[in-house]
Amino acid sequence: MLDGIYTLANDGVYDQLVALLNSIEVNAGRDYPVCVIAYNDRLDRVRQEIAQRQNVTLLEDPAIFARWEAFSQQVWQTHPTALQHWQEKGITGVYRLSCNHRYAAFDPEAPFDRFIYLDADTLVLGSLDLIFNSLDHHDFVVYDFQHRDPSHIFNLQSAQLPKLFPEERVRTEIFCSGCYASKRGLFPPEQRQWLVSQLANGEAEVLYLGAPNQSVLNYMTMRTEIGVYNLALHLPEDQRTGNSVTSPHFESHEHRLYDHGKPLTYLHYIGLSSDLFRRLCAGENVDFPYRDLFLHYRYLHEPEKRPLLKGKSLPYDALPSFQQRVWRKLGLIHST
Repeated sequence: MLDGIYTLANDGVYDQLVALLNSIEVNAGRDYPVCVIAYNDRLDRVRQEIAQRQNVTLLEDPAIFARWEAFSQQVWQTHPTALQHWQEKGITGVYRLSCNHRYAAFDPEAPFDRFIYLDADTLVLGSLDLIFNSLDHHDFVVYDFQHRDPSHIFNLQSAQLPKLFPEERVRTEIFCSGCYASKRGLFPPEQRQWLVSQLANGEAEVLYLGAPNQSVLNYMTMRTEIGVYNLALHLPEDQRTGNSVTSPHFESHEHRLYDHGKPLTYLHYIGLSSDLFRRLCAGENVDFPYRDLFLHYRYLHEPEKRPLLKGKSLPYDALPSFQQRVWRKLGLIHST
């Protein structure tokens, strides 16, 4: 049985990808194979980086991607307003369709039997054994606190939602799609078609348009009753930690973070624009939480290239956040 780590990337997130790969090497171990799933064909820098790493490969199989893109298109064709809404915002087809390439990890032709998927804007800061070991007893494992905010998973205004997923399930089963562990072969074709049929019968209105990939994956796991095991809900309080860049209280020690003395497994720079990382790595003195930690891992093997930041730093919250820009694009908030 082969365990491995997936991420989704292109040249637009090159700096985050390098930092992630370095953090895996240092904190999870060199033995874990890593597979970068191609977001699109902008991969020149990604290819060069992968060529230098023995344990990293690139997945860009158009046949695999086509299967999962077709599924995603079928899903959103069942929604009463999504495609028209996106079209009115200048978005052709399914919003951020390439994000669904991450579903390739479930494909029978994918390389890993069991896997952890991590967004590229993540740092691994500790052993991943706890997550992989949890897959011995569960088919789907997460470690986050998204259950505190279901508004970014489902349409809370939908009258269908409480009928479909009672509040107790929403409070315990939803998760952020930036980090999850699962197994190859889940969601076979016949099950995917069943899911599409259920969505077409009126259930599609529960999906959240602002994060289509995340909403659909949560629907898939909950509707098929796979059983999502969330370590944040099951670990003893004296062992569990936060993992989001939005938590300001983490303490840094020897290039790792601690939550009231407990070591983090990973840190997700959620909500920070990839442009912010590019500007920082180009030498612009933009600041954001745990910036020095990111710079350490980004330039771990090439410290001579670490930018020399001069002058007064510009706080990241003085810039439009990634989430704010997405919401503006979708018409959920207005530019000032």
